[in-house]
Amino acid sequence: FLKTISPSNAQILWRWPTVKALGRRTLFIQEQTTPNIHSIKFIPGEQVLPQGTMDFPNARIAMKSPLAKSLFRIDGVAGVFFGPDFVTVTKAGDDVAWSEVKPQVYSVIMGFYTSKAPIVSEDTELPQDTLIHDDDSEAVAMIKEILDSRIRPSVQDDGGDITYVSFDEESGDDTCCTLMNAQSRFTQL
Repeated sequence: FLKTISPSNAQILWRWPTVKALGRRTLFIQEQTTPNIHSIKFIPGEQVLPQGTMDFPNARIAMKSPLAKSLFRIDGVAGVFFGPDFVTVTKAGDDVAWSEVKPQVYSVIMGFYTSKAPIVSEDTELPQDTLIHDDDSEAVAMIKEILDSRIRPSVQDDGGDITYVSFDEESGDDTCCTLMNAQSRFTQL
């Protein structure tokens, strides 16, 4: 593989040669830092999830995903998070060096996309938290739309996501969202 650094945005690009049925093809995996020094966002240039996000805070939960399960086999990986076009990997802490973990992460992601294996097991439901339903009130529909169009893209830029939980206009319940980001795994908003 070849490593190049893009000076305009300080992203590291890894080029992994792959072979396609009708010729050669190259997969570029971009690496982007997050606010958490223990997490890195890997962008394979291919779709990761068709919708929503999935968090795998431990190897047991990662059994739902062949890719997440493979990433947890790497010594030092403490968490995996999938977005629509990225994989965020969190290492176990200061005792683990990224220089030891990153090459293995690249290898696993490359092997996964070469194998054409499914991202998640077939029986796993993908999240649809911001899907607007017919019985949603106007306020709930607006919250979901704003989350999807304005807030979620910014949070996903840092390797995380925000999901809609609930909003009850009558009771005044203000538990609206859960923020999952590289800094803190879950925060109720």
